[in-house]
Amino acid sequence: MQASPARNGLLNLVRILWLKTELLHPVDKGGKIRTYNMLKELKREHHVTYLTLDDGTANADARARATEYCHELICVPHRAHEKFTLAFYFELLLNLLSSRPYAIKKYESTAMSDKILELESRNEFDLLVCDFLAPTANVPRTLTMSTILFQHNVEAMIWKRHYEVQNNPLKKAYLYGQWRKMWQFEKEMCHRFDCVIAVSADDRDHMKREYGAEAVFDVPTGVDTEFFSPSGAVVPKPHSLVFTGSMDWLPNEDAIRYFMREIMPLIKEKVLDATLTVVGRNPPAAFVELSRAEPSLIITGRVDDVRPYIESAAAYVVPLRIGGGTRLKIFEAMAMEKPVISTTVGAEGLALSNGVELLVADEAKSFAEAVVKVLTDSSYAFDLGQRAVSTVRHHHGWHQVTENFISICMRASQLRIRPQSLSAVVEPRGLKTVE
Repeated sequence: MQASPARNGLLNLVRILWLKTELLHPVDKGGKIRTYNMLKELKREHHVTYLTLDDGTANADARARATEYCHELICVPHRAHEKFTLAFYFELLLNLLSSRPYAIKKYESTAMSDKILELESRNEFDLLVCDFLAPTANVPRTLTMSTILFQHNVEAMIWKRHYEVQNNPLKKAYLYGQWRKMWQFEKEMCHRFDCVIAVSADDRDHMKREYGAEAVFDVPTGVDTEFFSPSGAVVPKPHSLVFTGSMDWLPNEDAIRYFMREIMPLIKEKVLDATLTVVGRNPPAAFVELSRAEPSLIITGRVDDVRPYIESAAAYVVPLRIGGGTRLKIFEAMAMEKPVISTTVGAEGLALSNGVELLVADEAKSFAEAVVKVLTDSSYAFDLGQRAVSTVRHHHGWHQVTENFISICMRASQLRIRPQSLSAVVEPRGLKTVE
């Protein structure tokens, strides 16, 4: 049986088994963006085997392009019912009888569990990283290798917020059940894995407080500051706003409904020609229909490159009321030198200051006032954007984030590849670096 290279003396190499529920291309949503950039950095110095479920819906080149972020790709076929079909609703109904929430249950795969056991038997891996909570349903309890849970969100918090903003009594009751199931499952997993890594200090503290988890650490959110930079060839359209994000994610859908229903009318009282461009895959049909009747709303659907849309806007908005983790989109907009207006939930977990790098407002009236201020005072908007871009360029590159991540993994798994201590921490503007 072949021994792990890390144990054979190749002290700078860690062999990682990375678990996921999807291929990464197209890299078109926050979780994929974070994972893709971190794995690209990890692949430079360590060996990455990427084990994922594959429902067959990924782009034709998704497997070939996996070489960008891993050395070995292993796909396990998995069937998932499309949202809003009869089969989907039947599964939701059946989930009433399950102790696991639907968002976890739908990813259960005996084939993936068997493949993990087979790979561990080779004795080639130093640690297993479970990317997001969903794949944990398939991690066997009998593993002997070190296990890391990489939490991009506090999942139960998201479901709690769904429940809190829902008005339909039947949906509210169902969401309550999903929240409580998710809370119990997430708590169990936070204790079962050797180490949990969150994407913000807020999420870290929440899991410690809510679940009593002890081995929880955090790494900051990053951004590719070379990719996300203004081209200088696009002149922003006056009074234009932009939002980017996957529109098949419920928090984003709720954010745009809320913005158009409660915030945009207040903005248009002061800025009559204000517009919002929503850039993201799978927009609900209701949004497309609304955009046909409402000139102030522009729906693009999926685009190959969000940068031209961000650059052509006068400001970037994040009116989220539901969510967890951290919003990569805010750092992307800041790297493009855009003034950002966000809710507290939207900016949650980011080491940013209201009035310095962005504007934060939680009520419709105050959010609209902040938007109007930026749209009507170009000097103020420019200064806000410049302070924002300075922060992300100096503190939030992916190389720094990934170095921090692997240092925590190695220390937590007691590999002793680099004699570092988690207690030796420096925190420049919220960025934890293990020395």
